[in-house]
Amino acid sequence: MTDIVVERREQMFPSLSPAEMERLTSLGHRRRVERGEVLYEQGEATPDFYVVVSGALELVQPGDGHEVPITVLRPGQFTGEINMLSGRRSMARARMAESGELLAITPEALRKLVQFDVELSDIFMRAFILRRVALIARSQGDTVLIGSTHSAATLRIREFLTRNGEPHAYLDVDKDPGVQALLDRFALRVDDVPVVICRYQRVLKSPSNEEVAQCLGFIEALDPAKVRDLVVVGAGPAGLAAAVYGASEGLDVLVLESEAPGGQAGSSSKIENYLGFPTGVSGQELAGRALAQAQKFGAEIAVARTATRLRCEKRLARVEMADGGSVVARSLVIATGVQYRKLPLGNLSRFVGLGVYYSASQMEAQLCEGEDVLIVGGGNSAGQAAVFLGARARQVRILVRGSGLKATMSRYLIQRIAESRNIAVHSLHQVVALEGEGRLERVQIRNEATGRAETLPVHHLFLMTGAIPHTEWLKGCVALDEKGFVKTGPDLDHADLGGWPLARAPYLLETNHPAVFAVGDARAGSVKRVASAVGEGSICVQLVHRVLAE
Repeated sequence: MTDIVVERREQMFPSLSPAEMERLTSLGHRRRVERGEVLYEQGEATPDFYVVVSGALELVQPGDGHEVPITVLRPGQFTGEINMLSGRRSMARARMAESGELLAITPEALRKLVQFDVELSDIFMRAFILRRVALIARSQGDTVLIGSTHSAATLRIREFLTRNGEPHAYLDVDKDPGVQALLDRFALRVDDVPVVICRYQRVLKSPSNEEVAQCLGFIEALDPAKVRDLVVVGAGPAGLAAAVYGASEGLDVLVLESEAPGGQAGSSSKIENYLGFPTGVSGQELAGRALAQAQKFGAEIAVARTATRLRCEKRLARVEMADGGSVVARSLVIATGVQYRKLPLGNLSRFVGLGVYYSASQMEAQLCEGEDVLIVGGGNSAGQAAVFLGARARQVRILVRGSGLKATMSRYLIQRIAESRNIAVHSLHQVVALEGEGRLERVQIRNEATGRAETLPVHHLFLMTGAIPHTEWLKGCVALDEKGFVKTGPDLDHADLGGWPLARAPYLLETNHPAVFAVGDARAGSVKRVASAVGEGSICVQLVHRVLAE
């Protein structure tokens, strides 16, 4: 049993008072249930929310031919975890251990309750989040990933599952002795990895993230004819802020996210200069909390949905997606963020996930244990990665093309780096070649001041340099600057506004197409900080209200 289950059990499985139970009575209906009756199965579409009135209800997790006990709920206790708000499938089987009476409440009624009843909302939200955290800590999901540290696709899928908060078990074909029996059972070979097994029923060989999402029930059908009040493209800090404020103020909000909530910030190991978190917060934790907030207020979050084109010939904006579907919106917020710039090296793609990484999470840190690491970049993300990896790696070198870090990195990170005995900064340096058979083995770097090159026996290279906006899908619809960032408000010039149809000028965060806004890192001139992105996302909703009222 994990520490969180022991230390926070009372918050995970609280007992409601008689008065709290009475407040719930009008929201559902009571039903008599006999011992042994199964209320819902693992993998079932979001079931009802049950409160035990009398008797006992056991929660178990079906495994490979066996059950793993989770807990037994007594009178006053309730079922559910964060899937009650996300609409995803159940993680457990619920069965009556003792005959009794239950109060059944639909997910729709529960979502309204957590929006308007502050006291009960606190109890339920805390329990739901902690239960999901416990499932992740125990690796108690209905998903098994079989992979290898020598497989780039394995790392990609692990990151996708982890950043989406999906509990799963991971088995490494090179390390776990029991993996062969599982391979044999499903007629799999080592060459098939990575393999994802959903609910011990469906097997996916070397799947894409979209295939994994489909198997796990992340992807629900979106009605192409339904007109949403607000569609947000991108679930980074800016997009999630827009979703929280939009949904909390009564708008019908849909968020499209191609990979996982949190964006680039979601891969940060620790953010220490974000207001309200004096001890710091990981990007994944911040994203998880923001996601739960958005879902609490009724925003719909669609993961593994990649926007490929924006059609804005008419007043309504239509977003076309990679899967062939589309959604229509009365207003649109572009929050697709940026990606790190790729180095101009011909063989770079060969080593991505096999020694070359674009984020520094716990998974990458485990791979670097006791080894040397190179980080390319001089921004805060590079500094956070250096400090985080420095606790696990033998030595960390930061390569920057400029003369130092002062102009690009926060002072607190520069100071941490200076105080670390195993972190060194190499100014005026860049990577010029990568070498290795199968995975990265050597990195050639060059001193731009002297022209001297040297080859280092480094197996782990983190690229966190520059920023390229995810705005290719917008070309021909909204104005972009020379670097591809979205132009808004006062940055729009006369040429950009040649087709502007309204008497008023575009609002501060509005593009050259009415009711289409841009926030966060994808916007030209934005401050590349988490707090700034959150601020823009929240401010933007006020402008959305003005547009919708026109």
